[in-house]
Amino acid sequence: MNANLNRRDFLKVGGGALAVGALLPGGLLADEAPAKPKRTLKKAIMLATVGGKMSLMDKFKLIKECGFAGVEPMGSMDRKEVLAARDAAGLMIPSVCDAVHWAKPLSDANPSVREVGLEGLKTSLQDCKTYGGSSVLLVPAVVNDHVSYADAYTRSQEEIRKAIPLAEELGVKIAIENVWNHFLLSPLEAARYVDEFKSPAVGWHFDVGNIIASGWPEQWIRVLGKRIQKLHIKEYSRKKQNDEGMWKGFDVDYLAGDNNWPAVMKALDEVGYNNWAIAEPAFHPPGLDEAAYLKNVSDKMDKIFAM
Repeated sequence: MNANLNRRDFLKVGGGALAVGALLPGGLLADEAPAKPKRTLKKAIMLATVGGKMSLMDKFKLIKECGFAGVEPMGSMDRKEVLAARDAAGLMIPSVCDAVHWAKPLSDANPSVREVGLEGLKTSLQDCKTYGGSSVLLVPAVVNDHVSYADAYTRSQEEIRKAIPLAEELGVKIAIENVWNHFLLSPLEAARYVDEFKSPAVGWHFDVGNIIASGWPEQWIRVLGKRIQKLHIKEYSRKKQNDEGMWKGFDVDYLAGDNNWPAVMKALDEVGYNNWAIAEPAFHPPGLDEAAYLKNVSDKMDKIFAM
């Protein structure tokens, strides 16, 4: 600093520098800076997780009353009944879950089984279009002691390719889900599997909780990026997994497991995901009736989304 610069001169120069420093591109003052884009995740729930001895209409209405904007039904349901319940409750149906992909997998060695699985996928695509949704959740294959990994890969891709023309015609995406099917075990492989179809009609339905047993969902999100069509929001406890077994890891309430939800939300922001987040709760707090249970899920999701 110039030794001849007195305190008054310094304050004048410093004040000017501060004023300039407070300006942002476009001439905005710091307190006028554009706000960070608001996260706009839309909240839904998987219909199969809603119990109680209620009609479909009453289930839809209760889902709406508990704070959800959407619901994810199974494929092959009565379309007229689903539409009537949707409209009466004022819900949206963003996606449909394929109803036969576990029982009749597209990886099965029997061509007749694969044919049934393919027809189930096509039906779900048509269901989804009818309901105004945009994607169908598909478990693409199941690897086991009589279906090899390599066969599951080639067979499932071959069958899915048969459904792509219909998906493209309907404008409904086939969204592959990561589940405990011993298949597509890394995000890099998952991304490659989708990309090999060379069609915008195939994407990913990312289940956050299903990854915790073997990895970190925020890492998967960054790799899958724009391939992600929908989310399943699920909790998982590594402690319960270690103490009581793999499946017991799901037996935990939202925010009481090992999901690093702030990291998950940050990763979603980074890849620009602002679509549906669909609850698939596997834990029912004891003593709660169905309404209180759904409200608990809805409230916990709001807290997660705000992180």
